Amino acid sequence: MIRDSASTFNNGTIMHELGITQNLLNLAIQHAEPAGARRITALHLVIGELSSVVDDSVRFYWEFLSRGTIAQGAALHFERVPAAFECRDCSEVFPRNANFLCPACGSDRVQVKQGEEFYLKSIEVED
Repeated sequence: MIRDSASTFNNGTIMHELGITQNLLNLAIQHAEPAGARRITALHLVIGELSSVVDDSVRFYWEFLSRGTIAQGAALHFERVPAAFECRDCSEVFPRNANFLCPACGSDRVQVKQGEEFYLKSIEVED
């Protein structure tokens, strides 16, 4: 089986955090260097509860990938966004529950309102 360079196996599971972390590093450098930053000191990431991104894996890959760059040693801060759903029948917005049914009307016609996010919110740099 062939996998792309951003994927590795860990007990049969693809570790997609390597590719994600490489993209974060590229994005941070892409914005910091033209602004004249000497060093990136911190990244603030927003991660939804339903996303499959694992904080510890991102931290692990960050330490490895950022070596020798202006982002080496930068702190990673994770802000978790709780899952929320919206009922398509009555428009009730509610937090994740065990059966994914609308607590207002009992409908199973629900959609994810929030919790799938994953983005770089901000970068802290030294000039």
